[in-house]
Amino acid sequence: MHDFSHKHITRMKSFQDRIKEVTTKGWVSCGIWCAIYIAFVVWVAWGDWASLGWLILLPIIADMFTTKYIPWNWWKKYKPDNVDNRNRESGIGNQKEKNPHANSTLYTICSWIDAIVFALVAVYFINVYIFQNYQIPTSSLEKTLRVGDFLCVNKMSYGARVPNTPLSMPLVQHTFPWGGKSYFDNPQWEYKRLRGWDKVEKGDIVVFNFPTGDTVCTKMQNPDYYTLCHYYGKRTVENRKDVFGEIVVRPVDRRENYVKRCVGTPGDTLQIIDNVIYIDGQKEPVHPYLQYNYIVRTDGHVLGNSYLSKLGISKEDRESNGNGLYRLPLTAEMKAELEKNSHVLSIEIEPEDQGGEVYPLGHNSWTRDNYGPIYIPAKGDTVMITEENFHLYKRIADAYEFKPMKVGEPYVFEMDYYWMMGDNRHKSADSRYWGFVPEDHIVGRPMFVWLSIEKDNPWGKGHIRWNRIGLSNFE
Repeated sequence: MHDFSHKHITRMKSFQDRIKEVTTKGWVSCGIWCAIYIAFVVWVAWGDWASLGWLILLPIIADMFTTKYIPWNWWKKYKPDNVDNRNRESGIGNQKEKNPHANSTLYTICSWIDAIVFALVAVYFINVYIFQNYQIPTSSLEKTLRVGDFLCVNKMSYGARVPNTPLSMPLVQHTFPWGGKSYFDNPQWEYKRLRGWDKVEKGDIVVFNFPTGDTVCTKMQNPDYYTLCHYYGKRTVENRKDVFGEIVVRPVDRRENYVKRCVGTPGDTLQIIDNVIYIDGQKEPVHPYLQYNYIVRTDGHVLGNSYLSKLGISKEDRESNGNGLYRLPLTAEMKAELEKNSHVLSIEIEPEDQGGEVYPLGHNSWTRDNYGPIYIPAKGDTVMITEENFHLYKRIADAYEFKPMKVGEPYVFEMDYYWMMGDNRHKSADSRYWGFVPEDHIVGRPMFVWLSIEKDNPWGKGHIRWNRIGLSNFE
């Protein structure tokens, strides 16, 4: 005979039964997560209301916390029963009823997978839409941002971008530490920026994707691919894999992250005269942290490491021929301090021809210290293309907007563009060398420094720059 006791009969619960079993905690959790999801979808869909179709997933989110028709936690039934600790302590050997599905190994594995997947999904959405951490690797913004500063970058200020490559691993820009791409090339979504509460202004410190980082030589990434082709020839760069490596192409959001100061905004006409920036003919204010390279001559006296460190010059920025001749980056304040040294005979700014060719390569006689004038396009602008400005704007048409541009015809720009430069002017690879930064390359604005490491100092002796932690004023 068959035992039809309730223990052996599995009955499909009705919707009413499931609703009755939902706890107060379940309803509260459901309300919070549904509200978060609705707000997120509305934010993403703003201006493109067809995207509200993502709200179709709302019942699934509600089910996770309430009726649980979808067995999200199916693996929890494999949790082994434990001995009742209170009975064990009392000397009573009673145990809970044995779970026939118990499997400690399966339960442990699934618990870890569940935790890891949740963490990765949470980090993915936080990094893409809210904020992300970046480390300053070079001295192009000294002394505003220093090598070894770790930044928390706000992506919502200018409006977070919907990712071009949505299938990617969080916390990895484009390549895993062990090699191989950290993202899938397909699908690729078109550029879309969500609503922000601010816009890029002159003087802002901005994080952006490297504009000429669309094509990369894996063994020689600095200078960029286009500069290498200019100096060595495209055929040489592509054929000499032993020197330059493989040639890889990266979508916008997978290009290297750069951080510079915005010195020119859409609609500005920029010119640099003797290292001074002029916007629409007006001289721009000089930032106190602005620094240039100087040739320093002494009477043979050696400027020691401790002296140069106290002056604020990092080891990697110190150059000397050993005969009292130095090449040093100095702010106005540092230069004034160095002039007080009785062993210093002269301090002269580095000649402009030391900077090499500038953008557009091979098509002007400008230098890094005397550049332009150059008009920075705004979205909707119409510019007549001439022999003089063709090469200036050709990359915009070819690489950013993907439409033809011809001499003698008007061209309508589809995006806003920006001009970015480093405060360490003679040690900064910036817009003077690779041109405009399109709006779709803008990542965000630094919020604060959460950690700052001075690699020239050992642990316990100034290795952590405590005075920079929490720094948020980058003006």
